[in-house]
Amino acid sequence: MIALLFLGFSAGLPFLLVFSTLNARLADVGVETATIGFFSWLGITYSIKVFWAPVVDRLKLPVLDRLFGKRRSWILLAQAGIATGLYLMSQTNALAAPETLALFGLLVAFSSATQDVAIDAYRIEIAQERLQAALAATYIFGYRLALLVAGAGALYVAEFWSWEVSYQVMAALVGVGALTVLIVKEPEVNHFAAAQDIAHRIEEEVEKRSHLPERLARLTGWFYAAVAGPFLDFFRRYRELAVAILVLVAVYRISDISMGVMANPFYLDFMGFSKTQVADVTKIFGFFMTIAGSLVGGVMVVRYGVRRILLLGAIMTAATNLLFVVLAQYPPNIVTLAAVVSADNLSGGIANVALIAWLSSMTSASFTATQYALFSSLMTLPGKFLGGFSGIVVAGFGYAEFFLVAGIMGVPAILLAMFMIRNGHRLDALAPRNESKPDAEPVSP
Repeated sequence: MIALLFLGFSAGLPFLLVFSTLNARLADVGVETATIGFFSWLGITYSIKVFWAPVVDRLKLPVLDRLFGKRRSWILLAQAGIATGLYLMSQTNALAAPETLALFGLLVAFSSATQDVAIDAYRIEIAQERLQAALAATYIFGYRLALLVAGAGALYVAEFWSWEVSYQVMAALVGVGALTVLIVKEPEVNHFAAAQDIAHRIEEEVEKRSHLPERLARLTGWFYAAVAGPFLDFFRRYRELAVAILVLVAVYRISDISMGVMANPFYLDFMGFSKTQVADVTKIFGFFMTIAGSLVGGVMVVRYGVRRILLLGAIMTAATNLLFVVLAQYPPNIVTLAAVVSADNLSGGIANVALIAWLSSMTSASFTATQYALFSSLMTLPGKFLGGFSGIVVAGFGYAEFFLVAGIMGVPAILLAMFMIRNGHRLDALAPRNESKPDAEPVSP
């Protein structure tokens, strides 16, 4: 259980260092807002990890696999890439060589996304199904602690020393996860047997019907189990509703993610807050507000059903983004900033819990890990892509106009969430049999 806490820390540490913390660093040294916006595309790596996840899941690394096992070897290799990339980022002048900094940031992002895939597989395989909820909770807590360290911690170090020292400290902290991997044991049970069974059945079917060579048949079976199977299962089950579901997944967080790209430059450059003030309010205080929102969201989902809270989260996310429009109209005030950040993080916590619960309710037991990876990739990809243009919007129109656009971008999610509520009975009827109905009427005491 403790191991998952440290592995969660290892997974969460690099994320902000190539996203909002990196944006703060770029803004602090005077990089143009348009360039800062394009740097957010590094985060797309996390959104497309599903494409190489089958490789991490199936391929054994030479030498390392024999020493540590499949899961631990991939985690260690990814951590080596993260630490190397962070150290190289610390040695790079962001103003003089932004392209080089972006290249090293890409190394960190790619290695971090690969680590996520390997850790998720390790978490699933290390314990029985009845223990997965507790392991996931421990993992998430460690992840959130890492976000606090990589957010507020990195800003504090940069304020009192330098950005070079800050990124060097973060690189050293990768050792927490590496030491954990060296101590823990490799999983003995492979819980992907179901997918492998599907592959074998497809091999036999292909050989029987098309008389393909054995290797080609095996490749076809592998492709179906790892890639095609989850897609086909989802579309066969939800039929014409599948497209609407995927569109909602794609647009639900687009407003929040796009706005987040310019948040730190807005605080530091436009509003004129110091790095310590931003760390205190947005990272530390915001951290606890996000936790509070998650707790409130969890209770509300149980009480009122996931789709109703999904709608509430969409409305709150769009509305709180509009609060930043108001914030941009007045002189800097730390109390006002705290109030807006509180509302933003509280709504984000509620929306995130509702979305995760909803996505979990739609995954099939045969493809749980793969389908969830597909959903999570789609969930962040559009926002990451559009966020790359956020700097251009700010440079051309201003922060107030940018936040207004970000708020309006939340309208499609609201409309689609309402559509899901209207089709709730159909969705419940088509849901996997292994799942309980998420929007069943609450039972009166």
